Amino acid sequence: MKRESTYNSDCNTSVENTAMNTRHILSTGLGRCYSEDGDQVDCRGTGQDAEFMPGMGWPEKRFEKLDGHLVRDLATQLIWTRNSCPSEYPLSWKEGLAFVEQMNRDAKYGRNDWRMPNRRELRSLIDHSTKKPALTRGHPFQNVFLGWFWTATTASIAPAYAWHVHLEGGRMFYGKKDGYFWVWPVCGRSDILAATGATLCYDEQGSVIACRRSRQDGSLLMGTPWPRPRYMPCRLFSCFFARNNLYPRYLSRPISRLPGLGVLDRLTGLVWQSRAGLGGQTATWSEALATVCCHAEETGLPWRMPTINELESLVDASAHSPALSPGHPFTDLQQAYWSSTTSAFETDWAYVLYLHKGAVGVGYKKNRDFALWPVMSMPINVDNKESARCRPPSTNQLET
Repeated sequence: MKRESTYNSDCNTSVENTAMNTRHILSTGLGRCYSEDGDQVDCRGTGQDAEFMPGMGWPEKRFEKLDGHLVRDLATQLIWTRNSCPSEYPLSWKEGLAFVEQMNRDAKYGRNDWRMPNRRELRSLIDHSTKKPALTRGHPFQNVFLGWFWTATTASIAPAYAWHVHLEGGRMFYGKKDGYFWVWPVCGRSDILAATGATLCYDEQGSVIACRRSRQDGSLLMGTPWPRPRYMPCRLFSCFFARNNLYPRYLSRPISRLPGLGVLDRLTGLVWQSRAGLGGQTATWSEALATVCCHAEETGLPWRMPTINELESLVDASAHSPALSPGHPFTDLQQAYWSSTTSAFETDWAYVLYLHKGAVGVGYKKNRDFALWPVMSMPINVDNKESARCRPPSTNQLET
């Protein structure tokens, strides 16, 4: 029996968005908008990724060849082997870690800081506007295999598995550690990318082991550390807009009628709706876009559907069911969410986040399979050390 949807598809008003002031999240690279049938459309008023282009932009020339063997990603400052498959054949996860450690003993290409990338480092290479491979057009890499590549991040939901990324289209799921996939070594450090949250190390059977010298994500802890606490519930008007005299521009209703709580992510500067399930049920992609548009109009706040990189930024790789930091303040969590990012592999599909696992996949836009979690970009700079910008409300203020 066909279920009636509570999602509103009759609202076409677009609320002006704030400046895309975001930290530690790259732009997806997507510059076009598409209908649910996969046809290219004008981006204006769609609410899609390419209308707002949030996230940290890339240099016009993203990759720099350092020599015949090394490439620097100018968006993150990480250094990758130019040959994406230097092992010449697929390896198990344990073999991959050992292969990279041997590169360090040999000072391969003059470096001794090689590692298997963590899940955020490997995903940072993905250009969501391309496919086969999902790398920026004109990239200088060689021998790019259209398949799965290991990361050093264990899947907390199944520790005998580790996260891997598919370079054909940019999906990220987990594979059994005794499987055979490719390893793309990385070195250097990035202040752009955030840490994954992983803190433990595991063997190939999924048992916890000492992290020392394991070269796993939980040992190296690469990426910008998270502020504590990471999430801060706030009254939207009093915390953000009143302090910056933005009421006349962004708000269209009396203060007494403003909505209650958003949640500030102090790592990225994004504000998420505290109730993580607008509409209360799953929707098609078009229904979700229309609903968040109407929600923005009704509240007078610049809510939008998040990009896939913004959704993935929420994931704590040490947690599952949901893959969010323990003690987070969100309610009404759903298992999986739509993003505003169309898949370049098949443009009638869009990227989705499976929140209970932390996986990145794709969904057919016409299927009512995924939920909606609105986000908006901060209109001000947030200093992680200055919690007064957004004070935690008292218990009786947590109701919306």
